[in-house]
Amino acid sequence: MKGQNAWDDRGKPCRQRAPGALADTFAAIDLGTNNCRLLVARPTRDGFRVVDAFSRIVRLGEGLSRSGTLSEAAMDRTLDALKICAEKIARRDVSFSRCVATEACRRAGNHEAFIDKVRVETGIRLEIISCDEEARLAVQGCKPLFDRNRRYALLFDIGGGSTEISWVDVTGGGDGAGRHAPKILTWHSLPFGVVNLAERYCDGAVNRSDHNAMAAEVAEALVAFEARDEIAHRVREGEVQMVGTSGTVTTLAGVHKELPRYQRALIDGAYMDFNCLESAIDRIAEMNVSERAAHPCIGPERADLMLAGCAILQGICRTWPVGRLRVADRGLREGILLGLMDEARTRRGSRKPRRRSGDGERASAQSKVPS
Repeated sequence: MKGQNAWDDRGKPCRQRAPGALADTFAAIDLGTNNCRLLVARPTRDGFRVVDAFSRIVRLGEGLSRSGTLSEAAMDRTLDALKICAEKIARRDVSFSRCVATEACRRAGNHEAFIDKVRVETGIRLEIISCDEEARLAVQGCKPLFDRNRRYALLFDIGGGSTEISWVDVTGGGDGAGRHAPKILTWHSLPFGVVNLAERYCDGAVNRSDHNAMAAEVAEALVAFEARDEIAHRVREGEVQMVGTSGTVTTLAGVHKELPRYQRALIDGAYMDFNCLESAIDRIAEMNVSERAAHPCIGPERADLMLAGCAILQGICRTWPVGRLRVADRGLREGILLGLMDEARTRRGSRKPRRRSGDGERASAQSKVPS
């Protein structure tokens, strides 16, 4: 399609679809505590070509840590975003989609009513996934960024309501097709995300003192995980790489590079030394909320959450001083798309007929787009 950027699952320009390749269009929705994201893509020889995308900060989990339920205002904001997603999916004639919800819906006492409302008003069937499935999809989506010369990887995803950390064996064996297949050795879900952590400290108006306290709290929460798996020993041996996927990490990279506006092509796959991370965090900490809101790589929607995200990042980096972080502007959505495409190829190889419409079965089996 003219005017659309095309990249493969490694973040590189891709070749056009080869003869005989899948002609279907696929979509993935990731509804988190803070963001609602959509990615629509078509398979290519090298991965996939993105034909449409959407992202909006909806703060679905706003106030959840206090009330235990999703608020009417938060649900309304999210429904508005999901209606846009549904329109894009229909317009792109998507064949297969998977639409997942994470921590906010896992925790909310009224999640079933919300899921039903989404289905009725948008046609989208949301699937609430577990923490381990969320970690698996993030690893799948970030797989192209792993350095095969280092055996282990720490992959983390700082969300709005939780932070998922995966300890990965990058050399975990093949997948039957001669391709690289990392293996998750273990994973840990921290009950801290940028929204709920910021709300616990001055209700989002986080200052430098709060920031330091949050970083210490995160580091303390990682002690048991570290003791169980002795990751620090591997770090000292130089066997570990670190990959971070989240708005916090990509925003920090943009601040560090002093970009006049956020550009994915300059961020995804970039490396940042820990001293550069600390310098960027210091710059953000010295800004007030208005200054953060005016920054082209932060903006008003992240201004009050950045220090909470930075504190989570610092807690991770101080626990495992790898020294360098690879920035990932990819993750769960890309993992969903790759999984859907692999399953479609498997069905095609077995010559099973392809379904064009959903029948209410769970989304992990390729739910049809809303009608």
